[in-house]
Amino acid sequence: MQDIENIELTYLSLDDYQELKEVMIASYTNMPNSYWKESQINTLIRLFPEGQVVIKINNQIAGCALSIIIDYAQFDEKNTYKELTGNYTFSTHTKKGDVLYGIEVFIKPEFRGMRLGRRLYDYRKELCERLNLRGVAFGGRIPNYHKYKEELTPKEYLNKVKRKEIHDPVLNFQISNDFHPTKILKNYLEDDTASDAYAVLLEWDNIYFEKQQKKASIVKKIVRLGLIQWQMRPYKNLDELLQQAEFFIDAVSGYRSDFALFPEFFNAPLMAGNNHLPTPDAIRELAGYTEAIVQKFSSLAISYNINIISGSLPEMRDDRLYNVGYLCRRDGTVERYEKLHVTPDEAKVWGMVGGNQLKTFDTDCGKIGILICYDVEFPELSRLLADEGMDILFVPFLTDTQNGYSRVRNCAQARAIENECYVAIAGSVGNLPKVHNMDIQFAQSMVFTPCDFAFPTNGIKAEATQNSEMILIADVDIDLLRELHQFGSVKNLKDRRKDLFELRKK
Repeated sequence: MQDIENIELTYLSLDDYQELKEVMIASYTNMPNSYWKESQINTLIRLFPEGQVVIKINNQIAGCALSIIIDYAQFDEKNTYKELTGNYTFSTHTKKGDVLYGIEVFIKPEFRGMRLGRRLYDYRKELCERLNLRGVAFGGRIPNYHKYKEELTPKEYLNKVKRKEIHDPVLNFQISNDFHPTKILKNYLEDDTASDAYAVLLEWDNIYFEKQQKKASIVKKIVRLGLIQWQMRPYKNLDELLQQAEFFIDAVSGYRSDFALFPEFFNAPLMAGNNHLPTPDAIRELAGYTEAIVQKFSSLAISYNINIISGSLPEMRDDRLYNVGYLCRRDGTVERYEKLHVTPDEAKVWGMVGGNQLKTFDTDCGKIGILICYDVEFPELSRLLADEGMDILFVPFLTDTQNGYSRVRNCAQARAIENECYVAIAGSVGNLPKVHNMDIQFAQSMVFTPCDFAFPTNGIKAEATQNSEMILIADVDIDLLRELHQFGSVKNLKDRRKDLFELRKK
């Protein structure tokens, strides 16, 4: 697989047609001449441009999803692909329809295994919600059925696949992406000999269908946060630690989280192997793992379609030791942030120095800020980020005592109120008896909100169990912040007396 510099999901353009044709031919080697004509692609784009999307990796098409909107009630007795697509003219598409019907999803062979199909299905679900349609439907192939057709009916085959007694790569994938089988379709796709021309009607229900139609938007408005309350435990090597990290990333992405937040110095267990060294030398050895961890996290962000905030890691630059972290976006881009205020203990025991960079980060979920632990206790920093338009502040932390935790927790909650934003904090729990200066940890990961009528009365959206390894999932509504800025009971940002004081970066 080639190195990935950039990954994006974008609308299909007619200029992409020749490349799209080549990708389709490569994707359907067992079905000759299975590609759409240029005139057909042009019709789809003209009728329903937002329904036709491609994933591009390094500006090359890696996958595609095509869809139309249909009036589902008209197709109770019409179950073939040809009928549903209006004899491949797409005359069945109607803006007054109620179901997003999937015509095509394919991934170029060299890019399979990267969960790109799930990314395309997630886009369809989000489009369905945005257009206030009642669901998504499509006919799913069963390409392994030809191996069992002499002994099993399609219904029996489907039931065995659902019970994991038979592996069907296409059907298994679709069921794992929350689509439920509702009907066996006979003679669905005539050229599909592998499926013996059978297919399974798969549906996904939009639970928000009764809600008022949402405006289309590039940036998500309901953002799902995945906080990882990390258990400090011994690891034999870096691979074992990364395996545990991927487990949690998989878990939070399985709930369609937009962010995964790790704690400060979550990789500290790797210092156990250097416990014989002086403490300043041991953490400098730990810094040697940082580049590999960031590269792996960037790969996982793409693979699991989630933005990963790496907590913090020690890093050597110009012979100085810093406490830094990395935002690994799901589009393949990576940005660095720094701890500006190191604690007295970090400076005295490790010789760590503070960084100089403070800025917000643009994501597909809006602007975010990241402050590492002690930095959240300095209100000026988050106020500067709020002035840049920050909606969510992430705070990875590491505290050994409940006193230290209380400082982080209470300051983080204050930041949510005074800056009219969401604040998510994630820390580590447990102990490391074989690592100097990292003996014990105390944490309770939480998500804080402003305190007003649209939010919880105590300003706590979600909270983990103290000192227990777990994940915490919480949804935050960015539109509620916009309403708060304009119509809140109090307006902490607007009501500042700028005639008396000002805050600015040097």
